[in-house]
Amino acid sequence: MDTPTARWRPPLIWRGAQLLARAVVGALARLEVTGDVPDGRRRGPLILAANHLSPFDPLVLAAACRARGVSPRFMATGGLFRAPLLGAAMRRAGHLRVDRGTAAVHRALDDAACAVAAGSVILVYPEGRIGLDPGLWPERGKTGTARLALASGATVVPVAQWGSHEVLPYRAPKGMLRAVARAVWRRPVVRVHFGDPVALGDVAADAPGAARRVTDRIIDAITDALVPLRPDEPDVPRHVDPGRPVDTSRAHRRRLP
Repeated sequence: MDTPTARWRPPLIWRGAQLLARAVVGALARLEVTGDVPDGRRRGPLILAANHLSPFDPLVLAAACRARGVSPRFMATGGLFRAPLLGAAMRRAGHLRVDRGTAAVHRALDDAACAVAAGSVILVYPEGRIGLDPGLWPERGKTGTARLALASGATVVPVAQWGSHEVLPYRAPKGMLRAVARAVWRRPVVRVHFGDPVALGDVAADAPGAARRVTDRIIDAITDALVPLRPDEPDVPRHVDPGRPVDTSRAHRRRLP
């Protein structure tokens, strides 16, 4: 676990992996990155909160973050850390393990809080899974990101992405070879936008329901940032993955001002 006394620096393996991610994404898609990340000398603790569309997302976000000069530590599912080679690489790169559905899941928030205190930028998927909304709009989020933000005082920047679902299918590695060949031929546009920080200063951390209110604000901000990335696909995506299940039980309803 990190300690607040030791400032974390991105290890060489992670910075090299980001360069590799840019090359891979560039071979399969046309990456467009807009918006900015707050200046590291003035921003203080920082959490990047992104929507989750596809197994291709981590590569896209690694490449996009590289384009903005930041090397975030991903909060990723424990299954990735159990893979023999990938797991070892992720541990060495400093990413944070989340064992969802187990008693150890709470340890992930403690690890993330220590990482933020040590100067790390943390990247999270507030939805907690690849979204199954039929329109691929952000789902109702889990409260872990909000609790981390409230406990650490970190700035939360919404990160919206669109197009990664056209590169890799939901059930990858099943169908991956065909999808990759199609992407190399078509090179779909993948867009990433870093939005304005989410306003959280009016929410008291100990107020009843604070975590849920902050979670909804974060998902609202991601949704707002996503709208201009898909102007011609306001309801459903043009590209439909037949292997992606649909689940409307976690549909997020945008709160009006």
